Amino acid sequence: MSVEETIRDMALAAKKAAKVVSVLSTDKKNQALERVAEKLLEETKTIKEENERDLAHAREKGLSDAMVDRLTVTDGVIESMATGLRDVIALPDPVGCVTGMWLRPNGLQVGRVRIPLGVIGMIYEARPNATIDAAGLCLKAGNAVILRGGSEAIHSNSVLARIIQQALGETGIPEGAAQVVPVPDRAAVKALLLQEECMDLIIPRGGEGLIRFVVENSKIPVLKHYKGVCHVYVDRTADLHMAEEISYNAKVQRPGVCNAMETLLVHEASAEAFLPQMAGRFKTAGVELRGCPRTCKMVPEAKQATEADWPAEYLDLVLAVKVVSSMDGAIEHIAEYGSAHTEAIVTSDYNRARRFLREVDASVVLVNASTRFNDGGELGLGAEIGISTTKLHAYGPMALEELTTTKFIVLGDGQIRT
Repeated sequence: MSVEETIRDMALAAKKAAKVVSVLSTDKKNQALERVAEKLLEETKTIKEENERDLAHAREKGLSDAMVDRLTVTDGVIESMATGLRDVIALPDPVGCVTGMWLRPNGLQVGRVRIPLGVIGMIYEARPNATIDAAGLCLKAGNAVILRGGSEAIHSNSVLARIIQQALGETGIPEGAAQVVPVPDRAAVKALLLQEECMDLIIPRGGEGLIRFVVENSKIPVLKHYKGVCHVYVDRTADLHMAEEISYNAKVQRPGVCNAMETLLVHEASAEAFLPQMAGRFKTAGVELRGCPRTCKMVPEAKQATEADWPAEYLDLVLAVKVVSSMDGAIEHIAEYGSAHTEAIVTSDYNRARRFLREVDASVVLVNASTRFNDGGELGLGAEIGISTTKLHAYGPMALEELTTTKFIVLGDGQIRT
């Protein structure tokens, strides 16, 4: 069977399964998710063995440290997968939720009710945990899903696919409800993007190159997230100890992820008291600083930043630093170079905090907190399927509610239109 035929059969199976999954009871969906969680823990040894095969190949190919980090599956990652599924189980089922009802003058009752999107395709690099997160979220939201992980995670995803399929079978749910593309060939991605008759949404998750490829080749609506150029702005009224802790966490805690800080902006009134000490702490952590002229004057070990540094997503221990003369300057810099992902301000001034929240356009805007909190689990949404930096139909972390849409319902007692 050709790649195109394989993908077509998967799409047809998903469309058929979606009709079943869309009307499953909450208890039935939760039962399946619990069985997946149990089997993950039961098969920890096998999962890690298959993951090690992927890691060995990744090292041979010279993949970046960030990619290897995303690819790695540890005991903790597997436990986190299971915990994430159980968090989803504990969340309210959005399907069937009436979001509003109102009465028209003619006696009609009009409302909206949440329904599944249908069939979702997810295309992603590394991140084997995304296989479990996506399958769990899509199932709880009443959708079928086709998952296509990167070739670098083929062995990890294959064993996770088997676990998911077995759990579905054991709980009486069609296996077409959650499928993993078994073909590493990139032709499978192109074939998947042509299944507009069977699929309702494509979610790419990975590097900017992958996402642009999907957008340019898809006949199906695409939810975009090109990159995470995230800023922390240290205001003139900032508590500098707080600013240091937030900035360090945002850059160093896990630099290879999309919600890590890539540019630090510092008000000139805080710069001399803040930057030298902050730079020393970054140096200890191995962070390379690339600064504007004013930054380099205060921090001589910083490299001179170029224009290419301001829109850069390093995904590494590299940080651009700029001293700004005002809050206006910080907001203007974010507007020009940010990617609408995550932006944070450190300030003790309530009005300036409110202004930052109001004027900065990003999927998550924070006051006195690390950019690392732009994450479905950290925001109380449970696991997420990705972060949208476009506004149709979702903005920010996509969890259960964002994997549904609404339809109108109208209740009458014989009304006709005149």
